[in-house]
Amino acid sequence: MAPHRIASREDWLKARKALLDKEKAFTRERDALSAARRDLPWVKIEKDYVFDGPRGKLRLADLFHGRGQLIVYHFMFHPDWDAGCPSCSFWADNYNGIVAHLNQRDANLVAISRAPLAKLDAYKKRMGWSFEWVSSFGTDFNHDFAVSFTKEELAREGKTYNFATMKAFGEEAPGISVFARGEDGAIYHTYSCYARGLDMLNGAYHMLDLCPKGRDEDALPFTMKWVKRHDEYDTVAAE
Repeated sequence: MAPHRIASREDWLKARKALLDKEKAFTRERDALSAARRDLPWVKIEKDYVFDGPRGKLRLADLFHGRGQLIVYHFMFHPDWDAGCPSCSFWADNYNGIVAHLNQRDANLVAISRAPLAKLDAYKKRMGWSFEWVSSFGTDFNHDFAVSFTKEELAREGKTYNFATMKAFGEEAPGISVFARGEDGAIYHTYSCYARGLDMLNGAYHMLDLCPKGRDEDALPFTMKWVKRHDEYDTVAAE
């Protein structure tokens, strides 16, 4: 770790209080942004998407499991791959245990990928995950929500990912989509985000942001070069 400036406790407290003012301002801005997010208009889902789940076929409405809101994590898992994306696995490590809490606030969380269900189930068992994960194999779902791209789309000029703000880097990309059940019983798309917008779901990154070295990724060829699946690291987790 590089040398850092050292201060007395009194000077540290003064600097910390100055930072606290900025943190409070950021929190207020974040609350305002969250309110604006909730105020977005909704789009009615017209297609009848059908997914493969552990207990059979499931429609999009079934994934709510009686709740009024549904959060979908678009997990990168191409049908030809034998394992899920390491970066998406990093994100998914945050999901175990939170679904019960989401359910108490009228929301459910489901991961959806294009790989066949047998591959998802095998990888889920390997990773020790308990959240629901269904397959969209053979459907338009991933393409419709801008997280899967054909080779022809990738070959075209122009930006195709993150609301056409960046070029898609492969056939699969990560994202979040949120849906709500309206009073009319219909399903509505309320929100989607991609790229750095996904940071809000990764608790490990937020914890690293509290540390002196932060995410420590500036010298890497790309930011998540260091990330591996949690059972592939050389070091053993602290007891």
